[in-house]
Amino acid sequence: MEVLLNELSLHGQFVNVQAFQTAIDNVMSARSKMRQFGGELRCHRNLTQAQVTHELSLQQVVSKLDRNKRSALMSWLTKEGPFWEDSRQHEVDDWLESQNQIVTDTGLGESAYRYFNGSDYQTFSFVPSDWQFTPITVDWHRDNNIIAITITNHWDINSLEIALQAAASPITSWQQLARDIPICCPNLTFSENSFEPLYSHPFVDCAAKRIVELLKVLDKFKNCFDAQGQRTDEGNRLYQEHFTGDKAWFSTSSDDEKIEFKNELTFNHPNNKDEKLFCPWHGKIKTPQIRIHFSYPIRANKPLYVPYIGLKITKK
Repeated sequence: MEVLLNELSLHGQFVNVQAFQTAIDNVMSARSKMRQFGGELRCHRNLTQAQVTHELSLQQVVSKLDRNKRSALMSWLTKEGPFWEDSRQHEVDDWLESQNQIVTDTGLGESAYRYFNGSDYQTFSFVPSDWQFTPITVDWHRDNNIIAITITNHWDINSLEIALQAAASPITSWQQLARDIPICCPNLTFSENSFEPLYSHPFVDCAAKRIVELLKVLDKFKNCFDAQGQRTDEGNRLYQEHFTGDKAWFSTSSDDEKIEFKNELTFNHPNNKDEKLFCPWHGKIKTPQIRIHFSYPIRANKPLYVPYIGLKITKK
């Protein structure tokens, strides 16, 4: 479960710095609660520019707080983060709207986009604010259609804690990832050693989250076929969005790579020791360069095998 701070809930509503004190204390408590459960409350890099009172921005208000609180806040908001833009998925030209305002390039917009694509993203808002309700509906204007996405929004520490307790434990190692993924992705077939190429490398939290995100899309896509074996509308959407175009999450190796790295791209069959699988199709993680190789084409009546998850094979 990921929680992004809803910066839209700072809209100049506080009458003075003193009135804001309780609200920022509540947000810092939410940050501590996230850390208690092994997560982080992620914010926007430009949050310091948000309006707190009619005259003062957050940065100006923080400068008026006592030294310890000022230091902790500025360290979080300007240095430590984490900032959700560092791993953002939605584009600046995506049209995301809520409460009659554009929410592209906001934590709410990113949460909606991620949630629609299978990740558990929620928001936390300042209180009091105009965003003191849940769920929040975000309308994604896409291909002449409007897709309504509902996001769970918190402003109370108790509701946040309940949600965190109900969420899966955060992944802290490649070995835990290998144990948990087959449970949440039942439509995928892994080899016994699918994840072993990762074990000799340092665990990277953002890479692990990205692996989960990609595998969940594959798992969902495998289930998007009708009784005749044809892709459903949702399957076609996933294909167009994630398997085509320059920014596709999944693609095949180049013709030259298929020749040069043919042996490296050929894996033991998960269910038949006498058979091999040539799997040039892969999902891509940028930092570090990790690849998820899987069998293709994906069909309704055949397993979707994932024999390799590890560092990029086709490096020259």
